[in-house]
Amino acid sequence: MSFLDTLFGRRRGVPSDLELLVTMWPSFTHFPRFVTDKRLSGVRLNTAMYGADEMDKEFRLANSIHDAVPLYFDIKGRQLRVVRAFPFPDRLELLINHPIKVKTPTMVIFKAGEDRALLKEVANNGRRLIFDGGPEYMVYDGESFHIRDPSLEVGGEAFVQTELDKLAKAKKAGISRYFLSYVQSQRDVDEFLNLVGRDTEVVLKIEDQRGLNYVANEFKKTDNISLMAARGDLYVEVERPHQILNAMKLIVDRDPRALVGSRIMLSVSREPVPDCADFMELAWMYDIGYRRMMLCDEICLKEELLSAAIDAFDCFRQSYVNGEE
Repeated sequence: MSFLDTLFGRRRGVPSDLELLVTMWPSFTHFPRFVTDKRLSGVRLNTAMYGADEMDKEFRLANSIHDAVPLYFDIKGRQLRVVRAFPFPDRLELLINHPIKVKTPTMVIFKAGEDRALLKEVANNGRRLIFDGGPEYMVYDGESFHIRDPSLEVGGEAFVQTELDKLAKAKKAGISRYFLSYVQSQRDVDEFLNLVGRDTEVVLKIEDQRGLNYVANEFKKTDNISLMAARGDLYVEVERPHQILNAMKLIVDRDPRALVGSRIMLSVSREPVPDCADFMELAWMYDIGYRRMMLCDEICLKEELLSAAIDAFDCFRQSYVNGEE
């Protein structure tokens, strides 16, 4: 019995209309424990920090586990990411995955809003960013970043070759469920469906204002397509912080099967019992219509944090949703 079981009462079972997903990778030592946990409805495989050459081993590990919950493979579309970081004594330079155009100087945001640096020049046909100094923390290959200036234009193909290579590995391994990052138009969706199959289950991650415009004006709900309020990036990308609230309402209004993810129960990273505000937020998201929620990568990296978060979420589900004491 866990600490939360002792505090809130032993769990009485899972049946509920509220689902929980988490993010892990098969090589995590705690992956076998949680991928078979029936309190979960799915596991997202986030490939951001992994190369295509590592996929075969990871999929073999995943496929060796019987009675696993459904696996979802996350493909990065137009999301800006670092291919290679070059930290010089007086500046930071980044090689990036998509060519861009943007008016400089402009501020670039790192670490989901926790760090920033001033971009002074875009070179090498939009592929190399040169900063005035650099952010406070180290920038690693594979990290995402945000440029909120309205002059930003992201060029090139929607899917870079490294993502196509990863996708080929996933399809070969039998993956049939996907997350698609930074969806901004129906063209993005159609192009991806052409790659994976028109009837494939796909979750469209809405992560910026262009994505919200797509939801408001273009999105058409189908049985195999769902939206996601991907708050890790969306909260950084909205023009004003409080606008995340109406953004979340828009997404679930357009899709009753929408997911909401990230920035959920982050207080368990400090203490095993979530803050009062975390339980209140779960209730608010449930009350406005969300029936599928996903924990962020930060919590899922460590077994003890993930265990505490799942236990707390299940206590909420049994009490608030199922009406059990």
